[in-house]
Amino acid sequence: MKPVSLCLILANMALVVYSLPITEPTEEDYAFGETYLKRFYNLTEETGPTSRQGPSQRSRKVQEMQKFFGLKLTGTLDSETLAMMKKPRCGVPDVQIGHFSTFNNRKWKTNQLTYRIENYTPDMSVAEVDQSITRALQVWAKVSPLRFTRIYRGTADIMISFTRGDHGDFNPFDGPGSILAHAFAPGPYIGGDAHFDDDENFSFSSTRGYNLFLVAAHEFGHSLGLSHSNDPGALMFPTYSYRDPRTFSLPRDDVNGIQYIYGPNPDVNPKPDKPDPTSPSTPDACDPSLVLDAVTTLRGEKMFFKGRFFWRSYSQNSQPEQMLIKTFWPELPENIDAAYERILSDRVFIFKGRKVWAISGYDIVSGYPKSLKSIGLPQTVKKIDAALYDEGSSKTLFFVGDYYYSYDEEKKRMDQGFPKRVDEGFPGMTSKVTAAFQVRGFTYLFSGPLVFEYSMWTRRQRRVLGNNYFLSC
Repeated sequence: MKPVSLCLILANMALVVYSLPITEPTEEDYAFGETYLKRFYNLTEETGPTSRQGPSQRSRKVQEMQKFFGLKLTGTLDSETLAMMKKPRCGVPDVQIGHFSTFNNRKWKTNQLTYRIENYTPDMSVAEVDQSITRALQVWAKVSPLRFTRIYRGTADIMISFTRGDHGDFNPFDGPGSILAHAFAPGPYIGGDAHFDDDENFSFSSTRGYNLFLVAAHEFGHSLGLSHSNDPGALMFPTYSYRDPRTFSLPRDDVNGIQYIYGPNPDVNPKPDKPDPTSPSTPDACDPSLVLDAVTTLRGEKMFFKGRFFWRSYSQNSQPEQMLIKTFWPELPENIDAAYERILSDRVFIFKGRKVWAISGYDIVSGYPKSLKSIGLPQTVKKIDAALYDEGSSKTLFFVGDYYYSYDEEKKRMDQGFPKRVDEGFPGMTSKVTAAFQVRGFTYLFSGPLVFEYSMWTRRQRRVLGNNYFLSC
């Protein structure tokens, strides 16, 4: 059987940039891009300097790659595309574009599978490895008829090992970083086996290194027949992103995938028309009922938060990019309440409950999180519904229920005479503000799925919009 290398991508923050400069690719960039496209997008033509003058197979393959990652479809090796290509990643091709996908419907012929742990990593105790592997398999057993039995000798359906470099399966590991693990689709011999790169630093429960439970759960999806998904919220998305193992629940896209192959768990018997509410779904920008958690700007971008996710929208890309919050800021909470940018200090402030975080680029500012009380809000305020920095008054506005507060950033205190009713400062705004920001001379107050547009200077309401005004789809 021809082995298929499957792995996770290391989410390397240093390679993610917000506003990339437009630069002409170098000869090294062209060579790198050609190698990348041959490996992951089946580029077969010989490319060289003469092929750069017009349309080519390479241009079409670049577009395939851009479509998979949600980039602007330029067909050229622009800065954003090269940055994505240079992220450490796995060896499985990305030619299957869509949500969950399978390896030509390859599956196990039985639902009773065995596994064996051949050796252990020195990064963790034997008990921690055993528990991580068991829990990772149970992620899939919980939503399917698959059952897993551990054996201690002989050949199991899923052989699990920690190894380095060239380890005999024609898919050598590459040292620290980049490829974390790979697995093989169901089948005889090496089929179903999962290999973990022992040059990586695996962990049991913390954000240190790479959580073995998360890595293994992803790889076992491959062992059972799933390929990568382009749903950024799916476990089978190619990038590694830390999630709290204690509260982990298999996302809906992965549930759909494994049940497409093997069916649902007969012991649970979920109703097809009533999805399990514990399986988180990825929010859809095109959903007309979408209610955003928070909106802010960040270094020229617009950022729209919902649950575990946010969308990045910027001028170089016609479509917003959807990503996980933890991919950018592992220490930030999910399901945030509010956010705003203070451009002069190059900081974005994130609110959840009684706490506020300050971020500068990818870093949490030292000394945060702080309490709401630290910025002068009364003890009775338990959460912020929305926030924005108002350029007209040079004050920060905090929306709480039917009222809003005005905060003086220079004096570091709340203004006297507040709180005031929202409809007093923004006539006609009679519903609760759930998100807010300013852009291009206008103030936008979100209330549920609606967006109310005000002149930044007169505060007169101009029109009522939908979320798709910003989140085009």
